[in-house]
Amino acid sequence: MFALGVGVATALLTLAGFGYYLVALLSARSFGRASRQTLPDFQPDVSILKPVKGLDPEMYSSFASHCRQQYGGAYELIFGVSSLDDPAVAAVEQLQQEFPERSIRLVVCPERLGTNGKVSNLAQMLPQARYDHILINDSDILVSPHYLRRVMGAFASTHHKQRPGRKGVVGMVTAPYRGKAHGTVGSKMEALGISTDFMAGVLTARMLEGGIRFGLGSTLAFSREALDAIGGLLPLVDYLADDYEAGARVYAAGYEVALSAEVVETYVPPYRFAGFLAHQIRWSRSTRDSRKWGYAGLVFTYGLPWAFLNMIAWGCSLPSVALFVLVLVARVALALSVGVGLLGDGQVLRDLWLLLPRDIVGLGLWAWSYAGDTVVWRGQRFVLRDGKLRRTAA
Repeated sequence: MFALGVGVATALLTLAGFGYYLVALLSARSFGRASRQTLPDFQPDVSILKPVKGLDPEMYSSFASHCRQQYGGAYELIFGVSSLDDPAVAAVEQLQQEFPERSIRLVVCPERLGTNGKVSNLAQMLPQARYDHILINDSDILVSPHYLRRVMGAFASTHHKQRPGRKGVVGMVTAPYRGKAHGTVGSKMEALGISTDFMAGVLTARMLEGGIRFGLGSTLAFSREALDAIGGLLPLVDYLADDYEAGARVYAAGYEVALSAEVVETYVPPYRFAGFLAHQIRWSRSTRDSRKWGYAGLVFTYGLPWAFLNMIAWGCSLPSVALFVLVLVARVALALSVGVGLLGDGQVLRDLWLLLPRDIVGLGLWAWSYAGDTVVWRGQRFVLRDGKLRRTAA
């Protein structure tokens, strides 16, 4: 009786996952159509804030990509460090020498305003910004020469339909991203998950909710008006998922959040498998606290691992094998549609063999995320409560 129950339960969850893959494919198609629309030529002056801590192998090339923008408006780069002893200071000084025509400034942020050190630095950098549009992205984000033009153009986009009770004004623009893997299986699995699972979920939320209601750390571009409406950055200094929270607050303030079609790239470290798991569980618990019901519903999106477990439960019977193959085809189609088609991530083709083990690990991490509230970030241990970080007792 127990085996029968497991077989039926996994079959139902498999069908739910298959349905999700179909919806996600439709959402990818919807975003693809929207991304082909021509944006208005809107190139306002913009301040780019980049908090930095330490020096990663590809950080300098990421910095330099921001200095090669084909952009009609003025823009400045403001880097924030907690101390002048930080190794990133030398990279910023090198950048200033290589691109003397660019406005590049270094700001020291000595205060610790909350548990999120990155946002603490950003809150101290913000008063130094000269312009009425503010763009924040992580230190390892690599961008194309058209990045600023395409992101800022979304502020003047008219493809958002005004909904009752809303201003119909874009207050934030965020951007999809892909991960650049480095060597290890952990690194490859994380990059594969970003391109084929995480971004597919973002596009599905966009379609089902009629737009984006959160931000992605790859790009958080604000109008000064919208940023002022949410009280600036200081209210975010204790949140782990500060990007999500910023977008949610902008949306709650009555502004639209737009998802740009411009894809950026982030560096994925050469994790050992334990490091990959630690990073993923922090990410999972952050999402769990930020988007509780949506995160709980992720159990219905893991169609491929459920199909695999269903096949085992039924002893590899012909119907269970046929169902597994059907779901596998849908999962691969989604991976190729989003990862390769929309994000331009050629690594997906190389690492497609990791799709099943990566999804099995993802399902395990989803379950594990409910087993506790502790996260480790930059070597420090915190307790997560309603999205906020609290230091644990020593």
